[in-house]
Amino acid sequence: MKTEWNLEVLYKGLDDPAYEADMKKYEETQKEFAALFEEVKNQKPEEVAETLLLKEEELVMLLGKLSTYLSLRQSVETENGDLMAQMNRLVRIYNSGMESELAADKFIAKIQDVDALAKENEIVAEYRSMIMRNKQKEKYLLSDEVESMISAMDMTGGSAWGQLQSYLTSTVKVDYDGKQITLTEVRNLANSPDAAVRKAAYEAELAAYEKIEDALAFALNNIKNQVTMLSEKRGYESPLAMTLMEARMKRETLDAMMEAIKEYLPKFRKYLRKKGEMLGYQNGLPWFELFAPLGKADKTYTIEEAKEYLVNCFSDFSQDLADMMAEAFDNEWIDFYPRKGKEGGAFCAGVSCLKQSRILTNFDGYFGSIGTLAHELGHAYHNRQIEHQRIMNQDYPMPVAETASTFNETHLGQHAVAQASGEELLNLLENDLKEQTQCIVDIYSRYLFETAVFEQSKNKFLMAADLKELMLNAQKEAYGDGLDENYMHPYMWACKGHYYSSGLSFYNFPYAFGNLFALGLYSKFLEEGQSFVPKYKAMLSATPTCTIEEAGEMVGIDLTKKEFWASSLALIEKNIERFCEM
Repeated sequence: MKTEWNLEVLYKGLDDPAYEADMKKYEETQKEFAALFEEVKNQKPEEVAETLLLKEEELVMLLGKLSTYLSLRQSVETENGDLMAQMNRLVRIYNSGMESELAADKFIAKIQDVDALAKENEIVAEYRSMIMRNKQKEKYLLSDEVESMISAMDMTGGSAWGQLQSYLTSTVKVDYDGKQITLTEVRNLANSPDAAVRKAAYEAELAAYEKIEDALAFALNNIKNQVTMLSEKRGYESPLAMTLMEARMKRETLDAMMEAIKEYLPKFRKYLRKKGEMLGYQNGLPWFELFAPLGKADKTYTIEEAKEYLVNCFSDFSQDLADMMAEAFDNEWIDFYPRKGKEGGAFCAGVSCLKQSRILTNFDGYFGSIGTLAHELGHAYHNRQIEHQRIMNQDYPMPVAETASTFNETHLGQHAVAQASGEELLNLLENDLKEQTQCIVDIYSRYLFETAVFEQSKNKFLMAADLKELMLNAQKEAYGDGLDENYMHPYMWACKGHYYSSGLSFYNFPYAFGNLFALGLYSKFLEEGQSFVPKYKAMLSATPTCTIEEAGEMVGIDLTKKEFWASSLALIEKNIERFCEM
């Protein structure tokens, strides 16, 4: 089985004639679209909406194929200057047509009665929700010329700072055990069964960040200042308000979830203190022991064994999901192992032109890596549910983006626990709790940190020391006495790429949302059995065209009520009590 993904089904390389042909076709189509809009902009939007939408689809399909290819290659070849140059070339072409596209979207949003036109026009009907969202967002848009300039300047502004963070964290040399390794490799050692290795890796990781902390601080400040400035210019109350608008999520829903999480933090601290005691610590758990395995943790898996485990596990839920997982392994969707120049962490990217996905992971053979694969394959399953949608209807809001992935993790955990006993059961139960702690407690700390950065960076430049202090304060508020204050992680702002996006702020609470929403969904699956699966798939399918709250209503859940979130957290509490008793 091949261990690297196949991108040649898109293009053979930068020298592939098909790549150059598509790049030129994209540029030509941009010009054609601009000319078309100039031709029709004085007509009624009702008369030309279909023509404009279909032409815009051509642009989106070409851009999607080209940008997906380049970004996927960049993620495993971060030091490849040719790729960076080609991505900049693509962005320049994109920006050259941005003014016409924005103007066309605003023009279409002026349709007087969208519902009436949708009854007569199939294309408008399919894009109804997108048009209505554009109507809602229109009041926050600046002039077409200014929006185009903003997009162009972002290439050498926020996006460039984000690329710097990716480059530095993927190329910095970590001095560990007499040799130099990558950040990804040293962070993976947090899962080692050897306590001395875990502590040494933690110390080496922190020392490595010192080499790049100033550059990362400059990147983070400039990104957050750009976002703050633009949100103010556009008339949003705050960057968070702008994020919630893009997320199609009510503040009421976010607040209900955060209030429930805050109330349940003492439960997680109980688990952390208990784990600390089991490992011989008296003042809470040191950070470097957060991922320490307990129970029987020496089992590792080959890629073939991971595939077999996942396919068998998810056949119990839905055969089409299990079949897709086998397809991902067999058809080279996955890039498995860490290597020099490859990004850390894991992600899943939809490749809509192929009706496939591509998954990056840094597989280390432990059960946690199987959990990561299950998570990312959940994203791929979500992508499969929306592939029938028109191309501009295939973006779902970020809170539900983590729902199918976390649902998969929940099912995997239930499957594994049901088959285990003794030391193996303890290990699996603890694995689940440490992941839940990351999704709830650490995400809560990241939310607090990002909120503080946005507030304080308005009035001062946050040096690395300031950012470390803000991170430690956020961790203390979230983890409380569950962690040993002498061994925390002041550089969590440095290693998490989510903070470094100029176009997507607060990419932290969606993980907690996805986790708790998935637990609620899984409870319904346990109650309803196989009759729940079609409703689940229908909900995933609808996510690109509905609000977060409407997605909840489709499966009988009111997401604006704290009681729902508390009920999901109560399920985690049961496992905490079970763990502490063991």
